[in-house]
Amino acid sequence: MNGASREALAAARERLDALADNTSVDVTRLAGELAAVTALLDREGGLRRALTDPAQPGEAKAALVRGLLGTQVGEETLDLVSGMVRSRWSRSRDLTDAVEELADTADLIAAERAGNLDDVEDELFRFGRILAGSGELRAALANRTAGGDAKSELLHTLLGGRADPVTERLVTRLVTAPRGRSLDNGIEALSKLAAARRNRMVAEVVSAIPLTDQQKERLGAALARIYGRRVHLNLDVDPEVLGGVRVRIGDEVINGTIADRLEEASRRMAG
Repeated sequence: MNGASREALAAARERLDALADNTSVDVTRLAGELAAVTALLDREGGLRRALTDPAQPGEAKAALVRGLLGTQVGEETLDLVSGMVRSRWSRSRDLTDAVEELADTADLIAAERAGNLDDVEDELFRFGRILAGSGELRAALANRTAGGDAKSELLHTLLGGRADPVTERLVTRLVTAPRGRSLDNGIEALSKLAAARRNRMVAEVVSAIPLTDQQKERLGAALARIYGRRVHLNLDVDPEVLGGVRVRIGDEVINGTIADRLEEASRRMAG
C-alpha cells in the first residue's frame, strides 16, 4: 500500500490493538466477523467503491456501514470498519486488503492470548514446507473447480487435532478465499504477520542435521545483534547441506555451508 492507504491501515492497526487490550473482547469472534466483511467487500465492487469514495463524507460512509452490518456483527467490528471507511484510501481494493489483515491479526491475537503464538508461527512455516514438497496437495488446494467445503474438509483432515485451531482457521481462509494470491505468497504473508505480533523478524534456517538448543540460542542471539531486534527461527533440515547453516531473512541470504564454500572455490579455480 502507498500514501493514504498506508496511513489508514496504520490507524486501523492501532484501533485493533486498543480493542485487544481489553481481554473481555472476543477476538476469535472479531476475526470471523472481519473475515465475513472481507468476503462482502471482495464480492461487491460497487459497495467497496462507495465506501472509499473521497467525495463522500466519512460520517456518511460510516452510517452506510452501520446500516448494512449493524444487525449482523458485533459493536467492536462495527467500530473498526466504521473507523476504516472514515479514512482516505488510495485504492478501493486497499480497504478490502486491510480488513482481511485485521481479521488475520485478530486470530493471531487469540493465539497470543492462549500462549500459542510461537506454535502457530511454526505450524504455518511447516505447512508451507509441506506444500512445497507435495505437488498433489498443492493442486488439490489450488483447484478452482473444487468447492470451498471440499477444501475445508481436506484441510481439517490434515490439520484438525494436529495444529492449533488458529492455524487451521488462517490456512482455511487463505485456501478457500485466496483473492488472487498464490498459496506460497499467502502462507509467507501470514508468517510475517505472526512475527510482527512479537516485533520479530523471521529467519529461515537450513542445516544438514537438526540444531541443538544451544546452537539455536547462539544463532538467534547472533542474528539479533546483527539486525537489532529479536529474530524467530524457522528451522528446516536438508541433507544436501554438507555443513554449517544457510539463513534467509527477507531477500537477504547468509551462506555458511560447506557446499557453498566448495562451489565458490570451484568458480575461482575455473576463473
